[in-house]
Amino acid sequence: MTQTPSGHAPAQGRARAQITVPAQHPMVTVLGSGDSLLRVIEKAFPAADIHVRGNEISAVGDTHEVALVQRVFDEMMLVLRTGQPMTEDAVERSIAMLKASENGESDGRETPAEVLTQNILSSRGRTIRPKTLNQKRYVDAIDKHTIVFGIGPAGTGKTYLAMAKAVQALQSKQVNRIILTRPAVEAGERLGFLPGTLYEKIDPYLRPLYDALHDMLDPDSIPRLMAAGTIEVAPLAYMRGRAQPVFTNVLTPDGWRPIGDLQVGDLVVGSNGEPTPVLGVYPQGEKDVYRVTAQDGSWTLCCGEHLWTVRTRDDRRRHKPWRVLETQEMIGRLRAAHARRYELPLLTAPVQLPERAVPMDPYALGLLLGDGCLTGSTTPSFATEDTELAEALEAALPGVRLRHRGGPDYVLNRVKAPGDVITLENPVTKVLRELDLLRTRSHSKFVPDAYLDNSAGVRLAVLQGLLDSDGGPVAQADRTCRVQYTTTSILLRDDVITLVRSLGGVAYTRRRTAEGRNRSTAKAAHRYDTHVVDIRLPEGIEPFRLARKRDKYHAAGGGGRPMRFIDSIEPAGREETVCIQVAAEDSLYVTQDYLLTHNTLNDAFIILDEAQNTSPEQMKMFLTRLGFDSKIVITGDVTQVDLPGGTKSGLRQVQDILEGVEDVHFSRLTSQDVVRHKLVGRIVDAYEQYDSRNGTENGGHNGGRTPRHGAKAKGK
Repeated sequence: MTQTPSGHAPAQGRARAQITVPAQHPMVTVLGSGDSLLRVIEKAFPAADIHVRGNEISAVGDTHEVALVQRVFDEMMLVLRTGQPMTEDAVERSIAMLKASENGESDGRETPAEVLTQNILSSRGRTIRPKTLNQKRYVDAIDKHTIVFGIGPAGTGKTYLAMAKAVQALQSKQVNRIILTRPAVEAGERLGFLPGTLYEKIDPYLRPLYDALHDMLDPDSIPRLMAAGTIEVAPLAYMRGRAQPVFTNVLTPDGWRPIGDLQVGDLVVGSNGEPTPVLGVYPQGEKDVYRVTAQDGSWTLCCGEHLWTVRTRDDRRRHKPWRVLETQEMIGRLRAAHARRYELPLLTAPVQLPERAVPMDPYALGLLLGDGCLTGSTTPSFATEDTELAEALEAALPGVRLRHRGGPDYVLNRVKAPGDVITLENPVTKVLRELDLLRTRSHSKFVPDAYLDNSAGVRLAVLQGLLDSDGGPVAQADRTCRVQYTTTSILLRDDVITLVRSLGGVAYTRRRTAEGRNRSTAKAAHRYDTHVVDIRLPEGIEPFRLARKRDKYHAAGGGGRPMRFIDSIEPAGREETVCIQVAAEDSLYVTQDYLLTHNTLNDAFIILDEAQNTSPEQMKMFLTRLGFDSKIVITGDVTQVDLPGGTKSGLRQVQDILEGVEDVHFSRLTSQDVVRHKLVGRIVDAYEQYDSRNGTENGGHNGGRTPRHGAKAKGK
């Protein structure tokens, strides 16, 4: 297609263009049925005279308009070459884009053909693509940025295009789930008074999202995807409610704290054992809660929407990534072929707590808690058949000498120096008194908090002392080696379990009752029940220092891989709850019994629709729920705010707060981007002109700032 001079010299300011249509394009595809496309072009360029003869089109007239006519047909040919038909609407939009470029209203980086041929999603015999330049830039922004705001009047495709990008991301496995939400402001987000089930109550507010889904996916697959949690559709008030009761303990570098006491900036412990800051704290009010219990007896409370990172045996076998499920999604699905279905993650490294000074070597304390006599009625003593342990204990206790009395019995005597008075206290007795361990017996011993809330090295040393004295490896054919520990002290049993869990292991406990026990080898009747703790520690955590036990443990293949599965989920009443967000990469934090849980949305494509009806607090809550490898698209029209009087729109405010923040993009669409009936665009323009004329009298209702798409916003 070339522009050629006419056979006669044209008048000054006039030009002639001749366009040849390739033979593979029938003229009807270029001109339209009944020349409908040609008439659109003629109407747009009245100063150009356009004629058609055969497969040639000529245009004569104003130089500027003839050049634009030439470009219009060039762009049409590029579109037709892709096999996509041209429509009157597409021609009108091509002309509008070219004129905007000529007038300097756009930078001309994208041509009409590039806009009209960009496919987002092909589904059920139709292709979804942008239809205007601003729509294309909006779609491109979603690809390039983590958070995108699509702001503009109704009918500009904000939600529809975002939904298409979400489905595309899900199908290409860029995300694992789609979450669609919008505020149900007409009911004040208080839906309880409405009749019907929850879904019947919220359905009117979410219907536009359902309709878009049905356009893009097989309708038969949507219920299955929603049941599996792959697609979640919920009002904003329900989407945010991933919470735990305010009294639930969360591990911090300073020990356990109720989650309700945490504030933004506080540190909690993440799955890697390292401190991670709290980014958000969101009170959730009173909610139904459930007790989630693992097979090792650990448990915590949370609401039905609370999120858990889990995987199944098939996931592990096929090397699939961990998935994120809500509590309520797992209820009734906890078994697969009689085996527990959902495995929970464990700490990837021991919890790193600050090291604190302790009055006794931690390994020596573990040995004495296991086989020491701490009653205080006599000099402290120690019983062992392993001279290696006696030597290690003496080496770890300065100022103390172990005197062998015969058999397994050793006395911990003070080393006397010249000039010492007889009344000097035994160093071990003195430390035991400081730790409140003096006069404890086998059934009342415990690990002092100074050792439990200490560095990983201190905690491991205490555990090694306990296991070297009262524990041992249990080897089984064709299985890795577990560790078994026994004690008659309930406190010591629980402390050993705490030590194991804090190091990334699991511990199972069972009880052997004293009543009816075989007494053939006992000198006296058993007075106290015995508690047996079966332990699995992760690779790299050495349970023993005693050579004979350590060698047997490693000869049997070590401890294998500790595992923890969800065993039950049961209703536990209603409680006041709170939700937190943490900065850890996987969003996990350590809660009660060293369970790992989280409530931030990872690997998700999240769309907040009708965002003009969010309050500033709701907008902040929503944005700070962003997890890793996720994308958020927020859509809304700041001229159609339905919030109660006096409530500021979070969508209006957020533009002032986040404009210019890296990886956050604002796409602003106008009436020129309306893709519904042409009359909708004219209606939008008319209202904008009216509001512009009457903005002073109306007060604008937006704090005196002008909306970014050029009209004075109205709203309550």
